[in-house]
Amino acid sequence: MSEHSAEVLWERAAGEDFLSNRYSRRHQMRFDGGAVVAGSSSPHSVPLPMSDASAVDPEEAFVASLSSCHMLWFLAIAAKRRFRVDRYHDAAVGVMEKNAQGKVAVTRVTLRPEVTFSGDKLPTRADIEHLHHTAHDECYIANSVKTDVLCEPVFRD
Repeated sequence: MSEHSAEVLWERAAGEDFLSNRYSRRHQMRFDGGAVVAGSSSPHSVPLPMSDASAVDPEEAFVASLSSCHMLWFLAIAAKRRFRVDRYHDAAVGVMEKNAQGKVAVTRVTLRPEVTFSGDKLPTRADIEHLHHTAHDECYIANSVKTDVLCEPVFRD
């Protein structure tokens, strides 16, 4: 077992009218390795200027997480099979729509990886498809998509 953590911090700016729903959704996402990333709601969900289009929204982070995990497994498996990868580029896309329960959700994420190889041992199309299939099967995030999400509020006296 291993634990992975992230902190999300939002603070209302002075003068923002929170009660009339006119407040910035911009926040910080802090990761356990020290990275700090600007976060916001998507402008598709909350209109500008309350959203910040230059920040990462949760839907984008979800798509990137799936893409990154798949890529890392792909690279590890390719190296183990002795295929030299020079470049890996994925233009992943997530689709938000109503799911079977009528809730808006990311219902589909399509990974579109383009991989460049070099060296004496080049993979066939079947090899590449197998590498991607195995990477998908091993990807922690893809295996977690149906995980339980728990909420345990912290109360301070």
